[in-house]
Amino acid sequence: MSTEQHNLTDYDRAVREFRLDVPERFNFARDVVGSWAQNPKKLAMLWLGPDGAERRLTFREFAERSDRFAQALQRSGVRPGDRVMVQLPRIPEWWEVLLGCFKAGAVAVPGTVLLTAKDIQYRTALADGVAYVTDADGAAKVDQIRGECPSLDRLFQVAGEPVSEGWRSYAEELEEADGRHQPVDTASDDPALIYFTSGTVGNPKMVLHTHASYPIGHRITGSFWLDLKPDDLHLNLSETGWAKAAWSSFFGPWNMGAALFVQDARGRFNPSETLDLFESYPITTFCAPPTAYRMLVQEDLSRRNPRALRWCVGAGEPLNPEVIETWERGTGHLIRDGYGQTETVLLCGNFPSLEVKPGSMGKPSPGMNVSVIDDEGMPLPPGSEGDIAVRMRPERPVGLFKEYWRNPAATEASQRGDWYVTGDRAYVDAEGYFWFVGRADDVIISAGYRIGPFEVESALIEHPAVVECAVVGKGDPMRGTIVKAYVILAPGHSESEALTQELQEHVRSVTAPYKYPREVEYVRELPKTISGKIRRVELRAEH
Repeated sequence: MSTEQHNLTDYDRAVREFRLDVPERFNFARDVVGSWAQNPKKLAMLWLGPDGAERRLTFREFAERSDRFAQALQRSGVRPGDRVMVQLPRIPEWWEVLLGCFKAGAVAVPGTVLLTAKDIQYRTALADGVAYVTDADGAAKVDQIRGECPSLDRLFQVAGEPVSEGWRSYAEELEEADGRHQPVDTASDDPALIYFTSGTVGNPKMVLHTHASYPIGHRITGSFWLDLKPDDLHLNLSETGWAKAAWSSFFGPWNMGAALFVQDARGRFNPSETLDLFESYPITTFCAPPTAYRMLVQEDLSRRNPRALRWCVGAGEPLNPEVIETWERGTGHLIRDGYGQTETVLLCGNFPSLEVKPGSMGKPSPGMNVSVIDDEGMPLPPGSEGDIAVRMRPERPVGLFKEYWRNPAATEASQRGDWYVTGDRAYVDAEGYFWFVGRADDVIISAGYRIGPFEVESALIEHPAVVECAVVGKGDPMRGTIVKAYVILAPGHSESEALTQELQEHVRSVTAPYKYPREVEYVRELPKTISGKIRRVELRAEH
C-alpha cells in the first residue's frame, strides 16, 4: 500500500496494512523530483528573498539545474560514495546541490550556516569530505582550516566573486555544464546522506542514511503527519543545516508533490514577521520547533488572520500543552506534535484521525513498531517509564538510519536485543499515547523519586512570567539531587524572591509536590545546540 492511497482517516487500519515498497534501485532526484518535473508548470517552491524579492521555481527547473551540478561534480572528479559538504542558507541552490549529489551518487553532508571554522574542520575531517559547497561567508571559514583537511580539494562558492584561490564559481560551473551527464543508478541501500547529531550530550556523531531510509521513509512524514497534498504550500521554519529540513523542507513535501514556501530569513527569528507571511501568502501547512511556537504565542494572535492555513505541526522537542492551547485559541488550529530523531523518520505523531492530547507525542507511525522497553529489552505495560525503542528485527523499518558511520561502538550501544534504543525516556498511557519524560541522561533522581524535566518545564511555562526554561538536577547533601530551574522571564516581569516562591507554588499545584524546583535561577539565555535544542548537560556541568 502506498502513502498516496491512504490518508490515515483510519489509524488502526493503516497500522495493520501499511507497507513501504522499496525497489532495488532508487534515486529520489530521478524517481520523485524527475516524475513531478514531467509537468513543466508544477510548482516546487515559492521563494522569498531577504529583500522581499519573490521567485517561483518549478520541479522542472530543479531537475535541470541539479543535472548540471551533478555533471559539474563528476567533471571535477567526485565519485560515487564521496562526501560533499554542503553549508548554505535557505536559497534554492541548497536543494539543487542535494539533488545533484544524489544524481552523481555522492553523499551529501549538510551543515548549518552557524558552524564555526572549528566545527567545519571537525566535520570535514571526520567525514573525509572531498568537496565543499557554500557561500562567501562559509568560504571564508573554510579557508581558515583548509590546511587541516587534506581530503578537501574541490571548492564551490555560491554567489559573489570567489573569496580566494581554489574556489570555483557555482554559477559558472552550471553554465559550462550542459546537463548531459550519466546519472548514477544508485541502489536503495547505497549511502546518500550524512547528518551530524545535535550533540546534546557529547560530540556529534555521523548518522548515515541511504537512498531509501530518508527519501522513501519520509513518505510517512509527508503523507501521514504533515498531511500534504499536491496543491499545498508548506512552510517549515527549519534552517537547512538541520535534519528537520530533510524531513519537512525536502523529502516529506516533495514526495507528496507539495510546493515549499521558503523565506530566506537571516538572523534571529522574528515571530511577528512570520505571522505576516500567513496573511500575505496562501500558506496551507506549517511546521515549527517548540521555541518558535513559544515566541509566536507571545504575539496578539487575535488580530491575525492566517487565511489559508489548515494544518500545523511541531517537532524538535516536546511542545508544552499551554502553548498548544494558546495557539489554538488564537488561530483556531491545533498543533499536532510529532517525535523522531536525526536517526529516524517520524516515529510517533498526532495524526489526522487521532484526538490530540496536548503534551503527548501521539501514537506510533504506521510502518514503525515503537515501544517503551525495560533494561532487558521487554515492552513495558501502560504507565511504566522506560526507553523509547524501535523494533528492527526481524524486519528493519525503512525509515531507520543505516549506522553511526565509522563508529561501530556507538552503533552497537544504540541496540538492545531486537531494538534500536533512541536514548529518550517515556511512558505509554492506557490508550496507546506516548508521553515524553526526557533524555535518559536528563532524568533527575531526587530522594528516590524519578523526575522528568519536561513535566516540570511544562508546568513552569504555563505561568505568564515564564517565556522559556530548562530543568536539571543539582547535587544536594541531604536529598542527593534537587530540581533546579533556569528561567527566562517574559517582558514586564522581574526576578524576585516573591516570584520564585510563586513559581514554586505554581509547579506544586499542577504536578506532584516533590517535583517542584527547589532552586530557581533567572537567566537571559539558555545554552543550545546549533539546531536549537537545550544543552542541559552544560547546565548540569555548572554544579
